[in-house]
Amino acid sequence: MAEVTTTRFRVGYALLLKKQRSFIQCSLVNSARERGIDLIRIDTDKPLADQGPFDCVLHKLNCEEWRKQLKDYSIRNPSSIVIDSPDAIRRLHNRISMLEVVSEIEAAELKDGESASFGTPKQIVVHEQDKLKDPTWWSEGLKFPVIAKPLVVDGSIKSHKMSLIFSSEGLEQLKPPTVLQEFVNHGGVIFKVYVVGEYMKCVKRKSLADISDEKLGSLQGSFSFCQVSNMSSHVKNDEMYYKVLEDAELPPMSLITNIARGLRRAMKLHLLNFDVIRDTRVGNRYLVVDINYFPGYAKMPGYESVLSDFFWDVLTKEEARSFDNQKEAVKSVDNTGGGEDEKGDEQDPFQV
Repeated sequence: MAEVTTTRFRVGYALLLKKQRSFIQCSLVNSARERGIDLIRIDTDKPLADQGPFDCVLHKLNCEEWRKQLKDYSIRNPSSIVIDSPDAIRRLHNRISMLEVVSEIEAAELKDGESASFGTPKQIVVHEQDKLKDPTWWSEGLKFPVIAKPLVVDGSIKSHKMSLIFSSEGLEQLKPPTVLQEFVNHGGVIFKVYVVGEYMKCVKRKSLADISDEKLGSLQGSFSFCQVSNMSSHVKNDEMYYKVLEDAELPPMSLITNIARGLRRAMKLHLLNFDVIRDTRVGNRYLVVDINYFPGYAKMPGYESVLSDFFWDVLTKEEARSFDNQKEAVKSVDNTGGGEDEKGDEQDPFQV
């Protein structure tokens, strides 16, 4: 009797060590293996062309040498799937171009009968130090408090350092280029939306507290922070932390799904997350304040099965690799959970 063989898929991953430790956990490796998928580390100290071949390459590296290697590998192995195109990812390395895409999809994704709307906070990028320190130059349409963020997002700790600026004194320590974004009262809760292909999960996290006009008058300088949703353990033990989260109502899932679908299509990315706040001045208006590529999925409950299913789908179903699929699945919502061709018509070799 002939031996029955089962096709197995090889997914090579190229990630920084910190990302490997958080994402490539034994539970994910085992979950993928049960689906016939072997996760294999790509040695970034060796040429990519000398490794593999892989059915799929999963990566989150940000350097020109890697881009060149990946492009060459894709040309040599046209059947290999790359998640995702470095050119598509690049848009998320700039906080201005990052949120411009939200404006691009706003009209297309607002559906008839949807009571809620979405958009972005007002923001401006300042490149010169003297203009940065002069609110009369940049403050048209903006007023204190504002959030100051580095323009470039490169995965470094520095690129995630932000400040809540209450007055002109708080501008002294900033270094351009800096993005100044209006601070919008949002009930102290931020909604993090994880997107994995057509899968979406929305979770609630604690955020910066609201600031009343009366309180603002007594605040000076600035307050520095990194990721407001990653509160320290002693804060999370506070009863008020859970009370705020418990009382916060999730955004309409139809609206969040439309945003997720629009972002995937516009940016041609499979793996991302975006942060949304509810503008308490309006109530039914939601603002996208940040978008990240390949976020910390290990913080998302059940991420192992979600990612294993995603790998299987992109490896076996052409429609899962398309960004034009009209049907989006919302398979799970968690309220408190966890949780980074031919000439003349040249085709992107990374396009899957």
